Amino acid sequence: MAKFTTEEKLQAALRYLNGHESSYEIAKSIGAEHKAILTWAKQYEYHGAEAFIKRYTNYSPQFKLDVLNYMIEHGTSTLETAVIFNIADPSTLRKWRRQFETKGFDALQSKKKGRPSMKQETKKQLKQAPVEGSPEALQAEIERLRMENEYFKKVERLSSSQGTITKEDKVKVIYELRHKYSVKALVAFAGMKRSTYYFLVKKMNRPDSDAKLKAEIQAIYKEHEGRYGYRRIRDELANRGQKVNHKKVQRIMKELGLKCLVRMKKYKSYKGTVDKIAPNILDRNFTAEAPNQKWVTDITEFKLFGEKLYLSPVLDLFNGEIITYTIGSRPTYSLVSEMLEKALEHLPEEHQLLMHSDQGWHYQMKPYRHVLESRGIVQSMSRKGNCYDNSVMENFFGIIKSEFLYLKEFESVEQFKKELENYINYYNTKRMKAKLKMSPVQYRTHFIQAA
Repeated sequence: MAKFTTEEKLQAALRYLNGHESSYEIAKSIGAEHKAILTWAKQYEYHGAEAFIKRYTNYSPQFKLDVLNYMIEHGTSTLETAVIFNIADPSTLRKWRRQFETKGFDALQSKKKGRPSMKQETKKQLKQAPVEGSPEALQAEIERLRMENEYFKKVERLSSSQGTITKEDKVKVIYELRHKYSVKALVAFAGMKRSTYYFLVKKMNRPDSDAKLKAEIQAIYKEHEGRYGYRRIRDELANRGQKVNHKKVQRIMKELGLKCLVRMKKYKSYKGTVDKIAPNILDRNFTAEAPNQKWVTDITEFKLFGEKLYLSPVLDLFNGEIITYTIGSRPTYSLVSEMLEKALEHLPEEHQLLMHSDQGWHYQMKPYRHVLESRGIVQSMSRKGNCYDNSVMENFFGIIKSEFLYLKEFESVEQFKKELENYINYYNTKRMKAKLKMSPVQYRTHFIQAA
């Protein structure tokens, strides 16, 4: 493989992390192996642009041992470990491991060429621990006590403000005290490995490359009041000209603690055969080529302030738009008949329409069937006890409960009704449908303009 400059490696890593291209595509465009692209991306994530600056480093034996211990404890490969500690060649780690396994810690000592000078031998002999009770030993003990006292004070301050002390908090304290005391002594007292400390310091000082994206994801999530999951947020980002992989959006949302609420069950209106049952003409064909070809309807129940409210909407399968709805305190026939009357005001005369529902008693009634017949509307019903035959309507009820009912607090039934009207308007005009990549009304408008 050809050699690449610092700038070439940096640009390749950034291209991959942007999520627009795969490692294979980038590798092919610059004549590299795709594994190299992945390695450069990892190096940039850990160390930023500094990862690609060539260094000539003489590693200490203790550093080598810390690296080997990290690799054993965390089960990382030589490639992963080299990326974490910014070691250019992973084969260097294999060499250190071989040396340590065959000859022990002394084999990790870098040997200088030629014979050691007399000065070095003399320094080695002089560098010994101070004699117990000597002024040097007492001074060293005083320094140790000062270090421990300062460390405890700073740690206690963090503990009182946060409740718990994390590894990152310890690193902050050590980093603050590093100019006054030995890092080796500080990490030993904190019960931390030096390799861990240096790794977390690099991570702490590195700017977050996803900071702007995180802010935008949070803004979208807040704008839609927590109703968007990672797929819909991914689509909204794409609409705003920012193409991001859905897995990255999912990971960031998990980091930020952003998630949607679960869905609840609906009201059941089936009471057996009351009048005439229509055949299942829709037959789960939930697509329509134009507006007002296929409508679906059903009833769902809300519980508020010890009362029950019943919602009866009509949904167009062309774009998922709510045509109209009625809401009442009892699931009477008038709830459905008023809904049908309001919905038909939006239907052009002599227009071919299929109206689908479940086998609820309202839809079996003769007055309901008569209104449909008078307008030339074909009636369709789900099979008995089969909710999947009307799953689009079921899906809407799940959405309205998780995104509206369980997400807001209401002071009264009247306020709930007003907020419901606002939500359905939002659902139709602003909320993006994942399948359409836009809101229902926007999709209908695009269709009419293109026709």
